Amino acid sequence: MQSAVSVSPSQIPELLLGLATVRPVFLWGAPGIGKSSLINQFAESLGLECVSLLGTQLAPEDLIGVPQITPEGRSRFCPPETIARDQPYCLFLDELNAATPDVQKAFYSLILDRRIGSYELPAGSIVIGAGNRATDGALARPMPSALLNRLVHVHLRASADDWLAWAAGNGIHPWIADHLTDRPDHLWSAPPKTEEPFSTPRAWHMLSDALHSFGAGLDEDTLKVLAHGLLTPAHAVAFCGYAKIVRNAYGLEAIMKGDASWPRRIEDRDLLYYLADSFRGRLVKELPARKEHASPTVRQHAYRSKSLLVQLAEISVEVAQTVIADGPDGNPVLPPWFLIEAARDLPRLVEARR
Repeated sequence: MQSAVSVSPSQIPELLLGLATVRPVFLWGAPGIGKSSLINQFAESLGLECVSLLGTQLAPEDLIGVPQITPEGRSRFCPPETIARDQPYCLFLDELNAATPDVQKAFYSLILDRRIGSYELPAGSIVIGAGNRATDGALARPMPSALLNRLVHVHLRASADDWLAWAAGNGIHPWIADHLTDRPDHLWSAPPKTEEPFSTPRAWHMLSDALHSFGAGLDEDTLKVLAHGLLTPAHAVAFCGYAKIVRNAYGLEAIMKGDASWPRRIEDRDLLYYLADSFRGRLVKELPARKEHASPTVRQHAYRSKSLLVQLAEISVEVAQTVIADGPDGNPVLPPWFLIEAARDLPRLVEARR
């Protein structure tokens, strides 16, 4: 399921407070963006215990319970202790849309009528479901219309601002917090079609735990293993480059001022990619759309930047090409006037770009 309207994590508590207290809610979102954590935190904020049922690990009898013969000779289903409680609680149906059709059907009365057999959820209890989308390559089954119509559907998106605000008080490694402050677009990436790691808030949290575990003795090769084992390849390269800058005080500012040159060693290629990407971001931010709007200082900066592009191309045409490459939508990111002037000095880049 997709929606044109989505919410950020910071909007969830207030939204659930108004919705989940009166109707069951289903929270949709890509893997690893924090759906389960948000629901657990919301339940805690209400003073309710959060009881989680994992849809992929349930059978219908896990909900309905087992039959028991009463003294009158009749059978009565006894719901499991996990569900049958005396005090109000938050029933969290995780991966509900990944459950088998029989399990989804068993949830009908629990979701709509808040009842399983003769047992009713205590007054004040809330029911919240969550699941991934089939479009994200996650395990998901079509939800029957009868079940779909019993839920209020909310779509969650990743938010770098929200995650960084959370990270500040939850011990996230400073390298990760600082890097994502500079590159918030690296917090999340769409799941790939192939079986490979991809960036999510959960992946960055796991990387933070690993960095804390290894401590200051973490070597460069191990860092690469960790980053490439958790993040999208391009994001892993960028983070390793950032970490190398932090460790060696090797920054773009020094290169821009002429106090340092682009790294030339093959083993520093990840650092070169990171610096080139930062260089591109600096140009996008500082160069005006039209040349006539550029001040003398900005024009001098543009001249210096073209010289740096030439130096970068001498080391790697491929890396230099990333600086002037078009955006994901196929449109130029840098101002046309700068690209035209750069083309006069960079015939090899122009040829490669074609």
